[in-house]
Amino acid sequence: MRLKLALVLALGLAGYGLPVLAHGVVLEHRQVSSVEVLAQFDTGEPMANAQVLVYAPDEPNEAWQQGTTDDQGRFSFVPDADQPGSWEVMVRQAGHGAIATIPVSGSSEAGADNGAGETATTTEPPASSAISPSTNLSPVQRGITIGSVIWGFIGTALFFARGKR
Repeated sequence: MRLKLALVLALGLAGYGLPVLAHGVVLEHRQVSSVEVLAQFDTGEPMANAQVLVYAPDEPNEAWQQGTTDDQGRFSFVPDADQPGSWEVMVRQAGHGAIATIPVSGSSEAGADNGAGETATTTEPPASSAISPSTNLSPVQRGITIGSVIWGFIGTALFFARGKR
C-alpha cells in the first residue's frame, strides 16, 4: 500500500517539471508605402485566414478597414496619411489574438513639393516590432498555481491510499 503511494508521488513529482504545450500569438509589421502585418502563432505557424480589424487614430471605436490574412498570415493596408497617429491592427483567430500599435506620421514638414505641384506625404516606419503575450505570473497567481498542484497530488495520493472497499 505504501509502495503505491510512494510510486504515485514519485510519478507526480517527475511530471511536475514537464513543459506545458500552449501557444500565444506574435504580430510583426513593417511599413513601406503600405503597412504589412505578419500574424503567426509563437510556434511559427502562420495565422492563415485570421480576422483583421484596422482602427484609425481619430476613430478608435469603429473599424476603419476589415479583412483576413492570407495563407502565410500576411495582411497589408495603406493608412490614410491625413490621419497621423497610432493606428491599431487587431488580428484574431480561434480564441487567439493580438493588437499591434503602428505609428504613422502625416505630411512632412509643411509638405515637400515633389516638382509636379503635388505635396508628398511620408510615413516613418519602425524597423520591425513583435508583440507577444506576457508569460510572467504575479506572486498571487504563482502561489495559487503551486497550491493547486500540491492539492492535486495530495488528493490523488489519498484516493489511491484508501484501498479497496
